[in-house]
Amino acid sequence: MAFMESPEVVVAATATTTISSAENREENSNYDRSGSLRRRTASSVVVEAVAVAAAAAKDVVKESESDSDLDSSSKGNSTDDYEERSRSKLVYGSSGGVELVRELSNAKDDKDKVGSGEGRGGGGGSGGGVESSSSSSWKFAYRPSAPAHRRIKESPLSSDAIFKQSHAGLFNLCIVVLVAVNGRLIIENLMKYGWLIKSGFWFSSRSLGDWPLLMCCLSLLVFPLASFFVEKLVQKKYISEPVVVILHIIISTTAILYPVVVILRCDSVVLSGVNLMLCACVVWLKLISYAHTNYDMRAVAKSLEKGEVLPNYLNTDFSYDVSFKSLAYFMVAPTLCYQLSYPRTAYIRKGWVVTQLIKLVIFTGFMGFIIEQYINPIVQNSQHPLKGNLLYAIERVLKLSVPNLYVWLCMFYCVFHLWLNILAEILCFGDREFYKDWWNAKTIDEYWRMWNMPVHKWMVRHIYFPCLRNGLPKGVAIIIVFLVSAIFHELCIAVPCHIFKFWAFIGIMFQVPLVVLTNFLQAKFKNSMVGNMIFWCFFCILGQPMCVLLYYHDLMNRKGDSTYVT
Repeated sequence: MAFMESPEVVVAATATTTISSAENREENSNYDRSGSLRRRTASSVVVEAVAVAAAAAKDVVKESESDSDLDSSSKGNSTDDYEERSRSKLVYGSSGGVELVRELSNAKDDKDKVGSGEGRGGGGGSGGGVESSSSSSWKFAYRPSAPAHRRIKESPLSSDAIFKQSHAGLFNLCIVVLVAVNGRLIIENLMKYGWLIKSGFWFSSRSLGDWPLLMCCLSLLVFPLASFFVEKLVQKKYISEPVVVILHIIISTTAILYPVVVILRCDSVVLSGVNLMLCACVVWLKLISYAHTNYDMRAVAKSLEKGEVLPNYLNTDFSYDVSFKSLAYFMVAPTLCYQLSYPRTAYIRKGWVVTQLIKLVIFTGFMGFIIEQYINPIVQNSQHPLKGNLLYAIERVLKLSVPNLYVWLCMFYCVFHLWLNILAEILCFGDREFYKDWWNAKTIDEYWRMWNMPVHKWMVRHIYFPCLRNGLPKGVAIIIVFLVSAIFHELCIAVPCHIFKFWAFIGIMFQVPLVVLTNFLQAKFKNSMVGNMIFWCFFCILGQPMCVLLYYHDLMNRKGDSTYVT
């Protein structure tokens, strides 16, 4: 393909291709629908080829090194003169050359000869004239005297050009290698351990004993109703603002402590406890948003009554209202930030919902397969990472990192892409930016702003900016945000496991120095992916596998029964 970069060759190739395509069109359309022969001469084909070649020559001459030969006065000539001068530049060789346009004109005579039987083979061969023209054109297409190197270019894998190239082939190679390597690992695992998946992995007879957790989850609906009645009372001015704040604090605190007490008093399986704590945390976050938003709307309404000038987005269609319908929709909508109305879609795509549900079942089963077939044998056959040989602990963590990464990615895909989109489609919820391209994050700070958009928007709206408005420094506000996140991570893991070693809390708070480190590296090495590599390393290679081992062994030491996890 290198020779095609020469402008002369581009024109010659264009002309030859045009003649061939024109000939094919003529042969394919010789007969109309009635079966009669269409009368189309070869001159029309040549005229098309000359027109295309002239247009290409016009662009080539503008970029040619021999542009200096054109007089400034010639720029004002007519289009025909300009095209004639351009065609005259396409002479291959300094002496004895043949002009491209002359070859194109000769094609007309060759075509006439073919029609009259004067071509090669005495008319027995079809298309002989065009073949002769094509061979004549390509004969002078790439002369030895023509320069082969015309521009400064970088190698495709050099640092300046690597991100300007398409890497689809390398991506396909990675997919092929992944399939091959993991296929071998699956076969090796089955040969070593056999089929380990049990019929009662997701739902067993022991799960029937978790009915208190199910009843607790259903009873969480009482707390939004209590918040609604509080807002109704303050709207009718039956209670004052301080009383409203105290009542909302009591309601939200009870909503999070009640499931904690139920889980700690019941000897339930870990999975049931995690699901209940996730539901309780979601309800708590929504209750805080509901109370905080209504409090702010009352403040805005009072400002409007006083005639104060507010931002346009507050003055436009603003109306403070306590609606049960709005609260009910908010409690089931895939968002944590309350508002009176949301962008809505026009209809529900039922077929799309069914497709996403099938994907959800498939990927959930795949997660169960990896957990039972890979993660459980690894953690059961490993020592406590903080009490054994350091090299052995590193080997266990690295071995656990790959299946743990697969489970984590499947969990993200199932929850943030499949489940939230299914819920949004059923409810016609329009804003479906549940995540951004967090996998390209160059800093830890950037990752946390793109990985979980519902939680990120809640943190920014109800913690970060309120801290700034109250005069706290930006760094302190960030630490408070991570502190709240660390507390809820610890609740969702430590409470179901009945273990309070604060591994999850420490892991989240450790993100604060990582944010400072990756921001420093990104500022020092601009346009680098150092921060992205650090993120992948700490989240998927070291951090999460280490937490899994720590919680597993602490759980086993507490219960003394390896069947507890299942």
